[in-house]
Amino acid sequence: MLASAAGVVGVVLGYYLRFITALGKKRSIELELKEAKLTAESASKKIILEAEHKAADMIAESRHETKEKEDKIKATEERLIKREDSLDKRQSDVDSEIENLKGRAAKLSDQEEKALVLLTERAAALEKTAQMTESEAKEELVKAAERKYEEDLAVRFAKLEAGGKEKFDNRAKDILATAIQRLASSVASDIFSTTVSIPSDEVKGKIIGKEGRNIKAFERMTGVEVIVDDTPGAITISSFDPVRRAVAKVALEKLIVDGRIQQAKIEKLVEEAKEDVNKIIKEKGEQATFETGVLNLDPRIISILGRLYFRTSYGQNVLQHSVEMTHIAGMIAEEMGANVSIAKAGALVHDIGKALDHEVQGTHVEIGRRILQKFGTDEAVIKAMQAHHEEYPFETIESIIVQVADVISGSRPGARRDSVENYIKRLSDLEAIATGFKGVEKAYALQAGREIRIFVKPDEITDIEAKDMARNIALKIEQDLKYPGEIKVHIIREQRIVEFAR
Repeated sequence: MLASAAGVVGVVLGYYLRFITALGKKRSIELELKEAKLTAESASKKIILEAEHKAADMIAESRHETKEKEDKIKATEERLIKREDSLDKRQSDVDSEIENLKGRAAKLSDQEEKALVLLTERAAALEKTAQMTESEAKEELVKAAERKYEEDLAVRFAKLEAGGKEKFDNRAKDILATAIQRLASSVASDIFSTTVSIPSDEVKGKIIGKEGRNIKAFERMTGVEVIVDDTPGAITISSFDPVRRAVAKVALEKLIVDGRIQQAKIEKLVEEAKEDVNKIIKEKGEQATFETGVLNLDPRIISILGRLYFRTSYGQNVLQHSVEMTHIAGMIAEEMGANVSIAKAGALVHDIGKALDHEVQGTHVEIGRRILQKFGTDEAVIKAMQAHHEEYPFETIESIIVQVADVISGSRPGARRDSVENYIKRLSDLEAIATGFKGVEKAYALQAGREIRIFVKPDEITDIEAKDMARNIALKIEQDLKYPGEIKVHIIREQRIVEFAR
């Protein structure tokens, strides 16, 4: 019993103590909450006050900025109003000026019409009085002036021409004669044939192949046209590219010798022919530079130079012509004290553009300049070669020497040749151009077409008109004919007066 009572008392005491402890904690928590609340209220009041101050400052600043913008807008509006007033005034002045100009233009138009009427009446009166038209009077006045001063002008022209020629004739003749005398080269030129000989006409069938397969394959590989016609013992190769023609000729000759003409064999032999032709090109270029002593060229320029071995111009082999020119240019440069190496190099490469003129757009002079510039050739050599057809001015003495050497090499006897038909046609066309001019009595083409002598009627053509006629005929020849070298136009006006003493 005692134990039970003690247990109950203990529980009651424990509960009481726990209650008292919980009550103390509650009071403590309430105090802390009150303190936190007071602190929060104090902080919020402080934050609100700071926010109110900032808002007031921002409102003041915004009002200030707004006022500044309003002032600026107001000033801008005032300027625009002033500008509009000024523009309105200016437009008014312009309108007024336009009206004045219209009035003046109308008055000028009326005055111009009156002036034209007066001029027409005056011209009609003058024509009636003089009994000739205005153009007839002008022509008569010009003829009278020509007749009056014809002799003085003719004498002055003659003196100017004689003075310019006599000064340098002797020296030029000596140099050219020496250069020509020292050069000893064959006058026969090589013409590369595009005809391939065959042992028998049976080979033609093999070359054509079944359904034309062989000939089509050959043309596709070489880029040429193979013409198999009724010509006995020959097949013709046609192409604008001389190197392609050479490759095709070598390959076709190998096929004929081999006898086994089929597509696989064609491809193999065409590749071999290309290698053979490239070797020939390189050898010919090196041989030309070695023969002429021009040894400072880029190897790629030498290879392009070798392609000229397969190129002809008016029947003259271009590489042989360039080599011959190089020797002539070297001799002339040595005689004149010019730079021999520059003159020879310019002469050797002067026609290098012809090796690619069918592949690249432009004249062979322009193509040659681009080739030399690309491979770093001396600028003096480029200047020496670029003027040989007078497309560029003569900037150095070597450029003049190259042009002279080109004329000598191209115009010497036997250097160039045409077929008989082309030769006769060229001479006939040359004479026809001359006889087509008014006042020409007769014309003769001489020196293989390098000179034409024209006889004019003295009663229809004066000395001054003869000089103009010579120039006009030369220009007509340049426009209508193609010819190597140059053509000398020689006008002859002869007046004979005969009297008898009885």
